Amino acid sequence: MTAREDRGVTTARKAPSRKGEWGIPAALIVLCAVPLAAGAVRLISLAAGAEVTPENARFFAAPLPVVLHIVAAAAFTVLGAFQFVPGFRRRKPGWHRRMGRLLVGAGLVAALSGLWMTQFYRLPAHDGALVYAFRLLFGSLMAVSLVLGVVAIRRRQLARHRAWMLRGYALGLGAGTQVLTLLLGELVLGPPGPFARGLLMGAAWTINLAVAECIIRRSPRPPARAAGVARATGPGREHGVSVPAAAGPL
Repeated sequence: MTAREDRGVTTARKAPSRKGEWGIPAALIVLCAVPLAAGAVRLISLAAGAEVTPENARFFAAPLPVVLHIVAAAAFTVLGAFQFVPGFRRRKPGWHRRMGRLLVGAGLVAALSGLWMTQFYRLPAHDGALVYAFRLLFGSLMAVSLVLGVVAIRRRQLARHRAWMLRGYALGLGAGTQVLTLLLGELVLGPPGPFARGLLMGAAWTINLAVAECIIRRSPRPPARAAGVARATGPGREHGVSVPAAAGPL
């Protein structure tokens, strides 16, 4: 076997399975299944004019923020999951960039509408000051992360772009992880009060951020020689070569 044939066999062995690539987005969508279903039920109840109760009166009084939040969050979490497919990014880099622009807009709408609802909707009886504070904190962090991700890619800082977009996406998945933390907390400790509910919801955002940071730190960095070649070819060339291999969730 020649050296060229040997390299070809090695490359073929290292090539990831296209079927295996879809496991991550599928798992992320499953994680969001309960919040997505709850959002769909909320939209249907608003459209059908369901009975107004103390629990949903705030949504009927001002429906636009919650509608924007549900639609934008669904687009951000579902479509954003497919940005994790490396082969798809390599095969369709144009799709990756166009979808990234859409996702930044959806993520900002979801974050800002969530902040508006936190500030101006009446706080439900089962929530408390800690939930209110965590929603303001993590909603703001999500918006800032997305903005910093856009700033980074405009400066051709691909690693920073990937890191900030991954953080923003992790925070956007908070509702999915909260289903698990609240369920586990209720199974272990019983129905949580407002303070315990706040701790469990905050734990979900913290877990997501911790996972994102682990992924960021474990991601391979481009070798110094490759980075020098990219700089020598100019910013446009650097962007064209590096995005399919290095870009993360956006």
